[in-house]
Parts: sequence; C-alpha cells; structure tokens
Amino acid sequence: MIATPFTPLASLLGGAMIGIAAVLLMWATGRIAGVSGIAARLFPPYEDREFAGRFAFVAGLVVAPVLVRLVTGDLPARTIAAGPAVLIVGGLLTGFGSVWGSGCTSAHGVCGLSRLSVRSLVATITFMAAGMVAVFVMRHWS
Repeated sequence: MIATPFTPLASLLGGAMIGIAAVLLMWATGRIAGVSGIAARLFPPYEDREFAGRFAFVAGLVVAPVLVRLVTGDLPARTIAAGPAVLIVGGLLTGFGSVWGSGCTSAHGVCGLSRLSVRSLVATITFMAAGMVAVFVMRHWS
C-alpha cells in the first residue's frame, strides 16, 4: 500500500489559493475557472479577445512548478507507477469525461459547488465515487 503524508497546512494554503484564483477570475472576466474549458479554447475554432487571458492561465499552471523549484530549491516527490500506455488512455478518458460532463473537476468541484449548482453536485459526487472505485480496484484487484 502507498502511504500518503498528511499535510493539512499545505493543503489548506493550496485550497485557499485555488479559491482565490477562481474568485479573481470570475470577478475580472465573469468566467468560471474550468481548466479543461480554458485549455480547449486555446485551439481553433476559438478566436476572440480572451485568448491572452486563457494562455496566461494555462501558462501559470506550467510555470508554477518552476517557481516552486526556484523558491524552495526542490520539487515535491512524485511517483508515477503507470506506463506510457496507461497514462495516454487515462488522459484521453479524462478529456472525454470533461467534455461529456460539460466541465472538469475544477469547474464542477470548485466553482459549481460554490454556486450551489445541482448539476455540479451530481458531477462531483460521480467523479469522486468513480475515483474511489478506481483506487480500490487498482490497489486491491490488480
């Protein structure tokens, strides 16, 4: 079994930063911080005045680990126990799920629940349950 360290302060800080970023994006643009929707609209056929903002949002996701490395001198430990084929299939299924579910975990779980959206509540319960089942199956049946 893989032990996961308990990090309440880091988790609280990270959650607060995500919440603040979501509120700031909604305040500044009126848009919900759904990462899959923002990333998808970087590619054609989407061409509008909001491209630079979307690009900055996604670039921030990429630059953040670099900043952590510069500030702390190291990156958090990470382990990916899956091979390339599993990662590719998982990525495709995640992308399909976010399109099929009309949003990703960030849009439904962070922004949708805070707006008391019933659709987001159902989506969040569904992907949390699916995640729990997947972890159980991978840890106990594989």
